[in-house]
Amino acid sequence: MRDDFQVFQEQKQRILKGGKTIRHKANEAQGKLFVRNRLAKLFDEGTIIEDNIFAEALDPSLPCDATITGIGKIDGKPVCFIAADSTVKAGSWGAKSVEKNIRLQEKAMSLKYPILYLIDSAGGRITDQLEVFPGRRHGGRIFYNQIQLSGVVPQITILFGPSPAGAAYVPAFSDLVIMIEGQSSAYLGSPRMVEMAIGEKVSMEDMGGAVMHCATSGLGDVLVQSEQEAIEACKAYLQLMPTNWEKKPPTAEAKPPIKGRSIEEIIPLSQNTPFDMYELIDQLIDEGSWFEYKKLFAKELITGFARMKGSVVGIIANQPKVKGGTLFIDSPDKAARFIMICNAYNIPLLYVADVPGYMIGSKVEQGGIIRHGAKMISALSEATVPIISLIARKCYGAGLYAMAGPAFGADIVLALPSAQIAIMGPEAAVNAVYAGKIAELPEEERADFISQKRQQYSENIDIYKLASQMIIDDVIGFDEVREQVTARFAYYETKQTYTLPKRNAVKPV
Repeated sequence: MRDDFQVFQEQKQRILKGGKTIRHKANEAQGKLFVRNRLAKLFDEGTIIEDNIFAEALDPSLPCDATITGIGKIDGKPVCFIAADSTVKAGSWGAKSVEKNIRLQEKAMSLKYPILYLIDSAGGRITDQLEVFPGRRHGGRIFYNQIQLSGVVPQITILFGPSPAGAAYVPAFSDLVIMIEGQSSAYLGSPRMVEMAIGEKVSMEDMGGAVMHCATSGLGDVLVQSEQEAIEACKAYLQLMPTNWEKKPPTAEAKPPIKGRSIEEIIPLSQNTPFDMYELIDQLIDEGSWFEYKKLFAKELITGFARMKGSVVGIIANQPKVKGGTLFIDSPDKAARFIMICNAYNIPLLYVADVPGYMIGSKVEQGGIIRHGAKMISALSEATVPIISLIARKCYGAGLYAMAGPAFGADIVLALPSAQIAIMGPEAAVNAVYAGKIAELPEEERADFISQKRQQYSENIDIYKLASQMIIDDVIGFDEVREQVTARFAYYETKQTYTLPKRNAVKPV
């Protein structure tokens, strides 16, 4: 064997092993896989082509400079990746690893392939800050590139460990963030730094843990219990996404919905009786195709991807079982983000409405519910994908606007026989209009008066009356929703939307 070839093999084998044995054992004790084992589980066997494997090869303590980059295939689809090796300098960014990040992003831009960020990192190396932090091709350029890639190719972050300080913005600029309970974290300042700076004592879980980010801050989109679940979630999401914005989402073999109660049985007769919207969604979508987005965040609104007769759709639905389906401050933020993802990647939107409107009161007003609510309506109004709005039950006040009512560009607004559309429900409306009159009436006459006025109000907002005025486009039977929606989406595939020319919109924030 030639000496130069033998040196090459030895060097490569050393690099492929990653960091010191003690670091590998520390990860194993935490139940964490070595980064190359993660990549092997994610990508199709034998498809990975790695870039710059010999970065920092002359320093035996820095194999790959703690970052592995390359391209492989996941279920046959080409995907770029950037993966931190936490056995080397805790996965931190050095000069070469930052450059590897940037080059891989530029490759994703050129090839228009999805990109994965597999994070398990201590962030930028403070000891090397002049080489990684302030310059044109330093850490900030990674985030700049993410923003340029936004809406061009799917960007997915899996947090296999920490993502601190500046690196915390990688998940913030991604389309989908998968976090592992008890293992993932993201924060601008560590608990120790927070205590030193502002005197607050807080645990890592409370400040930057996976559950907190998935349920409270909204940074996390999918919470899982293990690395294997994270890998499976990533694969499931990619199966629903096109390679880039110029492509359509991939289709699959159509499947019938899960067997269950009919939609007519699911929706109660009373407008105020809660029911589980998930049960209704199950009767619309192909069995086993549901991929929920931000399940633990703003649970009064459901957002998720699914297939209907094999085609991908995005579903936005109110959840009457949580806060009556009322929209709170976080609800529109969740919806707006989801709408933007669907619109970016040519995924049609189905709205399923059962909403009493936006929450009212001083607390939510001070929290900016008008400003937040405008985000949801703004994203809807800018969407160019096919949109169907289905009014399942009540749709009151600005809730009608938020749920793709007639004025906001839906291709069709359908209603079930159980639907009601109004500024407010009969109970609230009668009280608002006739409060003075009710107070003047003798006690024994009030109930009959209120009942009469509610009946009159209900007749005025009768769904067939709205259909006769072409306010809604059609009233459909409970048993024909899936057929109507899938048939209409098939017809609307060639939809084109023309908007006013402008440099950029000034959007609500």
